[in-house]
Amino acid sequence: MYATVRRYDGVTDPREAGRRVQEGFVPIISAVPGVVAYYWIDAGNGVMMSTSVFESRDGAEESNRRAAAWVSDNLASLLPNPPQITAGEVVAHRAA
Repeated sequence: MYATVRRYDGVTDPREAGRRVQEGFVPIISAVPGVVAYYWIDAGNGVMMSTSVFESRDGAEESNRRAAAWVSDNLASLLPNPPQITAGEVVAHRAA
């Protein structure tokens, strides 16, 4: 498995960002082959994070491309700063 974490600082309207992600981006990432899980997190104080898990690096990289395009078109006004992106192979996990 392969995971990507994106951290967005300075989010101007977290509630609206969450609504847009749920309605607009979740369906897009759900269609990427090999998706295991996706989470959009409000960490407070204008910080939001996404965590996506895929069966392979290819799926994660495709989701990164789709995320960049979608954020640019749909969230740029709410996310004034570029995300900090961390990605890598999952080496330990526990699923319910």
